[in-house]
Amino acid sequence: QVQLVESGGGLVQAGDSLRLSCAASGHTGSISPMGWFRQAPGKEREFVAAISRSGGNTYYADSLKGRFTISRDNAKNTVYLQMNSLKPEDTAVYYCAAITYDAGRRLFANAYEYNYWGQGTQVTVSS
Repeated sequence: QVQLVESGGGLVQAGDSLRLSCAASGHTGSISPMGWFRQAPGKEREFVAAISRSGGNTYYADSLKGRFTISRDNAKNTVYLQMNSLKPEDTAVYYCAAITYDAGRRLFANAYEYNYWGQGTQVTVSS
C-alpha cells in the first residue's frame, strides 16, 4: 500500500507562483512513475505532468509546458509541482498519483494507468 498526501495549495493572484508537494509513505520502494492531475469544477480530471522513477524523464500537457515543472526527491519520497505565472484557469483541485507496477520507461497521461491517488489540494487563482 502507498499513501500520497498533497500540500501547498492555496489562494493566489494571477501571475503568482506556487509549489505543490506530494509526500509518499508506505511501500514507497514500489513507486515508479508519478504524476499530477487537476480537476476544475464541472470538468473532467486533466493530466498536468508526469515524471519517471529516477526523475530523469518528464512529460507535460502541451498547454502547460514552460509554466509548470515537475520534479521529485526520492530521498524524501516527495514529488513537486512548481507552477509559475498562474492564471485563473489554473484554478482546480490538484491530485498526485503514482504507479506501483512495472511500467518500464513509459510515462502516462491517462489517469486510469495510475493505481494510487492523493486526496487533492485546492489551488485558486484570482484575477
